[in-house]
Amino acid sequence: MSAHPQSIEFRAEALRIGGAEVRTARSIDVCNPYSGERVGTAPMASVEDVRRAFDIAQAYVPKLSRYERSAILNRAAALLRERIDAASDLITSESGLSKKDSAYEIGRVADVLNFGAAEALRDDGQVFSCDLTPHGKQRKVITMREPLLGVITAITPFNHPMNQVAHKVVPAVATNNRMVLKPSEKVPLSAYYFADLLYEAGLPPEMLQVVTGDPREIADELLTHRHVDLITFTGGVPIGRYIASKAGYRRIVLELGGNDPLIVMDDADLDRASDLAVQGSYKNSGQRCTAVKRMLVHQKIASAFTELVVEKTRAWTYGDPMDTRNEMGTVIDEAAARHFESLVNEAVAQGARLLAGNRREGALYSPTVLDRVRPEMTVVREETFGPVSPIITFGSIDEAIAISNGTAFGLSSGICTDRLDDATRFAKELKVGTVNLWEVPGYRIELTPFGGIKDSGLGYKEGVQEAIKSFTNCKTFTLPW
Repeated sequence: MSAHPQSIEFRAEALRIGGAEVRTARSIDVCNPYSGERVGTAPMASVEDVRRAFDIAQAYVPKLSRYERSAILNRAAALLRERIDAASDLITSESGLSKKDSAYEIGRVADVLNFGAAEALRDDGQVFSCDLTPHGKQRKVITMREPLLGVITAITPFNHPMNQVAHKVVPAVATNNRMVLKPSEKVPLSAYYFADLLYEAGLPPEMLQVVTGDPREIADELLTHRHVDLITFTGGVPIGRYIASKAGYRRIVLELGGNDPLIVMDDADLDRASDLAVQGSYKNSGQRCTAVKRMLVHQKIASAFTELVVEKTRAWTYGDPMDTRNEMGTVIDEAAARHFESLVNEAVAQGARLLAGNRREGALYSPTVLDRVRPEMTVVREETFGPVSPIITFGSIDEAIAISNGTAFGLSSGICTDRLDDATRFAKELKVGTVNLWEVPGYRIELTPFGGIKDSGLGYKEGVQEAIKSFTNCKTFTLPW
């Protein structure tokens, strides 16, 4: 697919249902957040379209061998690596993410595909001997993982337009499952691009069907259709709670928001820590559940650390996302930029000090630094999903842990210290899914477990290996031995 608007619009004119492109009477305009120009259209599915997709998926019985599944995923990865420019242009055009960020995302997507290909070849069985107790017998238990009986519903957000899709789709392909995918209506073109790539690599289209449309119209059908066996969702807490209320007797995997701290202790290398702070805050325009949402800084070094963060923030280039000299493009739309502006203005009115940024032009919002922030301010009590760096000071490790744990979220964290005793306390006492020492909260590889607790999720993990566990049923077979 070319990244030129004409090609994008042509390739996304139809739903991907079964082996056919289904044209609809209605469509969604997809516009560039920076320029406002239309870059393409996506079809608007009806409830009947969604029902047809589930019926097709349920009727299809995947029979791909492990080798065939692995080969498809590896082929798709190779194709994507050959098309980095076109694919990243597409992400940038519809999301406003900088070319640096979108090209990096394509590399991550290719990693997901390759990891999925490797996992498809892995023997998933375990063997247990049964003569382990006085009550045992001379038998063996063998476990095996099988695809779900029904269909997987996957719903993805706007902030990583292709990688969020890959993290749902690839484990489904690796396990011979069938999936109906609804990407965000704000960035649907990347999902169609990814589906087409897999079809080109040999994936039977019945195994992955893409439906786009107004969630107010089709969401309930995606959640309650009789063929749905599992719902996997990444997005905000309110929608996650709604899904949980509608799912009934179905499995759900919810990867929700975050309010991730970067905690900087008084022994930290401040140049290194401030680099992590600005990268963690502004990469992907701050639109990551694992972005640095709060900087918790020891009061002894807060002044020096803040000066470095302000200096590096002012040097963080932003603007036209297609200009490769810019580190940051826009946020997803003007409404989001206005929201960040209002949160910062509210914090300043409550006593915070604006040190850099808080400039807005349409969907373009500048990297922004605040200090004198208190934990009860909305800008840090809730998830600010944009390029805002609020600095909170603390006086002891006990206070840092209390502030970090004092929100409804529990996704990830980053720690800057060289003291092993402090690092181990953070690892043990922070109520989060991940603790990263000398890294941003968002650090991971696509294979490893990822997810949070509290309002960040139900404790189930994503990442290729963990998703494969969620997407399968474990069966045990026993025999004399």
